[in-house]
Amino acid sequence: MGRKAIVSGTVAVVLALAGAPAVADGYGRHGGVYAYAKVLSVQPNVRYVTVRTPVQECWEETRYYTVEHRPPGNPVGTLVGAVIGGVIGHQFGSGRGNDAATVAGVLTGAAVGSGVGRDRYYETTEYARPVRRCQTRYTTHEEERIDSYRVVYTYGGQKYATDMPYDPGDRVRIRVDVRPVH
Repeated sequence: MGRKAIVSGTVAVVLALAGAPAVADGYGRHGGVYAYAKVLSVQPNVRYVTVRTPVQECWEETRYYTVEHRPPGNPVGTLVGAVIGGVIGHQFGSGRGNDAATVAGVLTGAAVGSGVGRDRYYETTEYARPVRRCQTRYTTHEEERIDSYRVVYTYGGQKYATDMPYDPGDRVRIRVDVRPVH
């Protein structure tokens, strides 16, 4: 690089900094110069998003259920069966055997009489109990979200615009990049 290029590059930097309304605060990591520019306006860039929210709804329901069971023995059937069984049992045997046959007939007749119709007949009882039920449904609504900020600023008599992730306030730090023309 010649001496002429170094001098013209230095002159360009000095002229650029002298004409700028902002003050430079030094060189950056990559040889750039940083300065502050006046912010003219800041407008948020807004987008609308749909937000889905779960809502749980619960209620009480009545559940019905039935229980089947056999009814208790029939007392009239038991009594009639015992009498008939005793009479039939008394017809068999003689002496002490007659008494045993009568007792056996009474017991057998009572058992048969008690169970008459019971084997084919069941009673059902219906019960009710409360049951808690829940269901999740979703509600939706629109929300505004700020994606970025459109910043318009001025530097060296020129207007510039950029999008930034935050509102910079009344001034924005900028990098001034001065390079020689080849």
